[in-house]
Amino acid sequence: MDLAAARLLRTPEARALLASLGRYRPETALACAEELRAAGHPADLVAVVLTQARLAASAAERLAPWGTRLLLTDDGAQQATRPAVARHRAQRFRAAGIPTVADLGCGIGVDALALAEAGLTVVAVERDAVTAELATANAERLGLSHQVTVTVSTAQDADLTGVGAIFADPSRRAGGRRVADPAAWSPPLAWVLSLPTPELAVKVAPGLGATDVPEDVERELVSHDGHVVEAALYRGALRSPGVRRRATLLPAGATLTDADLPAGGPRVGRLSGYLYEPDGAVIRAGLVAAVADQVDDSLIDPTLAYVTTPGPADTPFARGFQVEAVMPFQLKALRAALREGDIGSAEIKTRGSAVDPEDLRRRLRLRGRQAITVLVTRVLGEPVAILARRT
Repeated sequence: MDLAAARLLRTPEARALLASLGRYRPETALACAEELRAAGHPADLVAVVLTQARLAASAAERLAPWGTRLLLTDDGAQQATRPAVARHRAQRFRAAGIPTVADLGCGIGVDALALAEAGLTVVAVERDAVTAELATANAERLGLSHQVTVTVSTAQDADLTGVGAIFADPSRRAGGRRVADPAAWSPPLAWVLSLPTPELAVKVAPGLGATDVPEDVERELVSHDGHVVEAALYRGALRSPGVRRRATLLPAGATLTDADLPAGGPRVGRLSGYLYEPDGAVIRAGLVAAVADQVDDSLIDPTLAYVTTPGPADTPFARGFQVEAVMPFQLKALRAALREGDIGSAEIKTRGSAVDPEDLRRRLRLRGRQAITVLVTRVLGEPVAILARRT
């Protein structure tokens, strides 16, 4: 998309045509384009509107509830912050009592919109003119343009006069690929952290190493509907006092921090009747021991993220399995046990094992009528296969 196409999307004609379209279907897109052109709509208008309809359809679930109301770029449809996560973050800024925030690298504007929705004034900065045009349009479409000002600039050249806090979202892609090295992000993470504004938040890769996180910063891992979707660093008034690591589960809003870790480390014990797999955000934040402490039980191995309990546990931070059998991991014995149990379908999960799940599935040659979960892992250092059912 070029700037002319972005500006065309903001016209009343484009808005009306986009609103008139039904659900986008790839198999009928060509016929739809022909019908629209035959009805007298200019070809360039038809092209940008149908492209927008395609992007909106692809991102509707991910960007709900705003997905169908936002104008999108290809990158924005894939990479923009989920509104639920942006709203969660905006509450930190609101709680800190900060009236004006700079959003460096605002993209299509989701974070800026969430901040504005929370009552803050936002100076949004985007280096790409096309993306900035759509961010401006999105603020208008959500009725928030009086609180969001979008400027075309690099983060390094942005005018931050009068800004009380900064949120930065460095670009972590180059040539269509993810960039792991924070020094190669745009702008680099070290540059963002060197900004003198005390109240600072920066979106980072969930896999960012602990050595890249300063001592005075809180690192939050966020999962949404069971999937890790984001990590961010917070400092100053945006950071919870004394907290360095946090896991937050959305949409429930459940949260654990390193303040919840047990003194002396986690207990480790034999596998009991139930096995719990902590949420990915909990695992990445290094808070598995806090889950074990919460349910008052132990890990099955000191190096693995599995918690065991004798009975069902009530925790939002882990998914449970009721254990039916456990055996030393041997292919022949496992195959026999599954055949005896009439198992024809198995969810295969591995942790602490080099076994490839799909290769194991082929070698098991399942042919029964029942379903089960097979967890290939270790218990107190010994390789085992656990047969279990989700609770």
